[in-house]
Amino acid sequence: MTKTIGVGLIGTGYMGKCHALAWNAVKPVFGIEVTPRLAVLAEVDANLAKSRAAALGFAKATADWRTLIADPAVEVVSITTPNQFHAEMAIAALEAGKHVWCEKPMATTLDDAARMKAAAAKSGRVAMLGYNYIQNPAIRHIARLLDEGAIGQISHIRAEMDEDYMADLDAPFYWKSAASSGYGALDDFGVHPLSLIQTLVGDLSRVMAHQAKPFADRPARDGGRQPVENWDIASVLFETRTGVSGVMALNRAAWGRKGRIVLQIFGSRGSILYDQERMNEFQLYQASDRPGEQGYRTILTAPQHPPYDQFIPAPGHGLGFNELKIIECRQLLHLIAGESAVAVDFDAGFEIERTVHAMAQSDREARWVDLE
Repeated sequence: MTKTIGVGLIGTGYMGKCHALAWNAVKPVFGIEVTPRLAVLAEVDANLAKSRAAALGFAKATADWRTLIADPAVEVVSITTPNQFHAEMAIAALEAGKHVWCEKPMATTLDDAARMKAAAAKSGRVAMLGYNYIQNPAIRHIARLLDEGAIGQISHIRAEMDEDYMADLDAPFYWKSAASSGYGALDDFGVHPLSLIQTLVGDLSRVMAHQAKPFADRPARDGGRQPVENWDIASVLFETRTGVSGVMALNRAAWGRKGRIVLQIFGSRGSILYDQERMNEFQLYQASDRPGEQGYRTILTAPQHPPYDQFIPAPGHGLGFNELKIIECRQLLHLIAGESAVAVDFDAGFEIERTVHAMAQSDREARWVDLE
């Protein structure tokens, strides 16, 4: 008999739709025995909840997320709400005995992240965060190359993340510019390159950071202008626990950049370059090549880079953001089954949060901050 797992989804914005697509696609893509059963969807408005449930394939709808968590048909809860609601919802779900798949960042305060970590440990349930970029077959292959010593001993890593969704000075003030949503660039999307750094070279040991506001205020929806309460730009120096030096640059107000995460990894025998805007390829330089033939070569993702092969049988055709979410959903089901997985659980996520808050402390105090 086919096993099923009941799914609850809280929030149906951009990421909510991504989660719903992943739950619908994970079984046919990976050919797994377990069948996700889309049980309950929650939104802030009953009519919106009902229409989204019908569109996304959920059996029931509710305007109260607590009702969703209490429903015995729900075994795992996808949380895709604004950042400030993650802690309350995740802790309630874990205390109710549900598994949790929560979008990043973990929380807007370190205390909330610590409570979420403790709740996960106490519950014995799976609690995973939505860091889907680490699921990219290109990133997985880069990790294998680093483990195999393809570029020797790693000495330095540079990470940049730039987008332009906060670049327009005349765009109205909304929740991403409010202090209640967090620091801004650091935890809104800087956690993504941090998840890649953590996956590829490990946790950080110390940081030195600076945050900046390109705009002091934005148009208020009811007229006038409203002060911007967090930072759209951040620059960070860091060192990993293994002694790798690094630089991270973040900008949410970078005109022309759409989904750019650039990693440059330098080693004693070569280097690797990856750009998220070209997410189905990376460049490899190996000093062992003969003089006169040395140079970066482009490696396109292919069936030889699992789990690319579960989607497409031919190389170079490319995966997208939603495919990475399907891979992430498969990793969640691995964890629920007690199997190993490529994932950022609440323990690893807390280290990312601790790092973000150390960066913010460094900016306030204008000094290096130790994490160990």
